[in-house]
Amino acid sequence: MRITIAEIKEKKQRQEKIPMLTAYDYATAKIADEAGIPLILVGDSLGMVVLGYESTIPVTMEEMLHHTRAVVRATKHALVIGDMPFMTYHTAISDTLHNAARFIQQGGAQAVKLEGGEVVAETVRRIVNCGIPVMGHIGLTPQSIHQLSGFKVQGKTPEAAARLLRDARALEEAGAFAIVLESVPAPLAKLITQRISIPTIGIGAGPDCDGQVQVISDLLGLFTDFVPRHAKQYVKLAEIIKNAITDYITEVKEGTFPTIKHSYSIDESLLQELAAS
Repeated sequence: MRITIAEIKEKKQRQEKIPMLTAYDYATAKIADEAGIPLILVGDSLGMVVLGYESTIPVTMEEMLHHTRAVVRATKHALVIGDMPFMTYHTAISDTLHNAARFIQQGGAQAVKLEGGEVVAETVRRIVNCGIPVMGHIGLTPQSIHQLSGFKVQGKTPEAAARLLRDARALEEAGAFAIVLESVPAPLAKLITQRISIPTIGIGAGPDCDGQVQVISDLLGLFTDFVPRHAKQYVKLAEIIKNAITDYITEVKEGTFPTIKHSYSIDESLLQELAAS
């Protein structure tokens, strides 16, 4: 059985920390699910770490649905959350509800995630009222990177800090089941976590959030263009993979791969008949 949003909320009440990861493909999602991760976000970060875009902004609904379906097929227990891409929930509410529904009906996700606070609160309310669970996302919101003038810590002034607290409360009141806090000063993230009843999931927001999320490509050391300050590389798979490929290239050039054990046999009598024909 999959984890439910009720179980995620209960973890906060029990003060049980909530781990969350991104995943974008069948193989990786299957491993994460079997390892016991309760929340998997099919993040629009795939635009950068999978598709090679410079930001998340170019990511489309079709790309998100493609990867969401793969992750859903791979998982049995994790709650899968589809990240609504740029400008798919900012225009007419009918378009927003249609796009959110596509993640559930076509993508197979169990929830969606939206960036923004007070400005999207009514949108969140409308989606939730349609029966679709919503995870919020405030602080550094990558889809607004041009407006924010880059990847910068948010909430460092009294005004900005107060606005983030209002954003969190607005999302809670709108019915969000959890909120991602990205690149927020740790003391502020702690305060927000204490002031709202739904779980906070931090990324670059200190240790006092109810849970943590990391991009799987950062955690595994697969994405080498840059390593965010908030990321921890538990292994450096890029180096391991590169070494394996280098060994393969060498063995093919030297003729030491494949060996006979990597080959398939054929009946000798058939081979003789073919040779004689």
